Amino acid sequence: MLPNRETAEKELELAGVMNPGPWTKHSVNVGVAARNIGEKAGLDGEKAYILGLLHDIGRRVGVVNIPRHVYEGYRYTMDKGWEEAAKICMTHSYPLMEKEFDKETESVEEARVKEYILGCRCGPYDWLIQLCDSLAADYGFCILEKRFIDVARRYGIWENSVDRWNRTFEIKEYFEDRMGCSIYDVLPDVGRTTLLCPPPWKPPAKG
Repeated sequence: MLPNRETAEKELELAGVMNPGPWTKHSVNVGVAARNIGEKAGLDGEKAYILGLLHDIGRRVGVVNIPRHVYEGYRYTMDKGWEEAAKICMTHSYPLMEKEFDKETESVEEARVKEYILGCRCGPYDWLIQLCDSLAADYGFCILEKRFIDVARRYGIWENSVDRWNRTFEIKEYFEDRMGCSIYDVLPDVGRTTLLCPPPWKPPAKG
């Protein structure tokens, strides 16, 4: 079950009031990318848009830690009865799925995410949001390589970063095969925005 477009947009707007930052514009752009790619690939564009809008909704509580925002998004959307969105909240940050959890978990949230991921099977909508999460910045769309560097500048390089990048390229190829064209053909102004180089965003200092 999913909310309708208007409800999802309102949820994101309210979340942005709770925790201001570029993540809400990023979420809108993930939704647009998911709709455009999804429709061209034969998926439900409206569903893809809503899933993109809500993929990071766990950030409404003001956290940036990946396991926590993933789990908070899952909890919130499950409480709303939006099971499809809840699944995306869990899967969007883990393109390698179970291979992301080859070490002991470090928090309660991470342990619960691991348990879910180990019992989960991804499908086209999970892959679509994983891909679009790496195509959408707050200021527009960019090629994967640019987005990977943008994220690395903010969070650093992880042990499995290259494996995650390679998996994202595999997902890109999967959708391009379904679309019969490049994913970049359906992303507005991707050439222009790829060339933009704004500094990495940092949360405002707490007074």
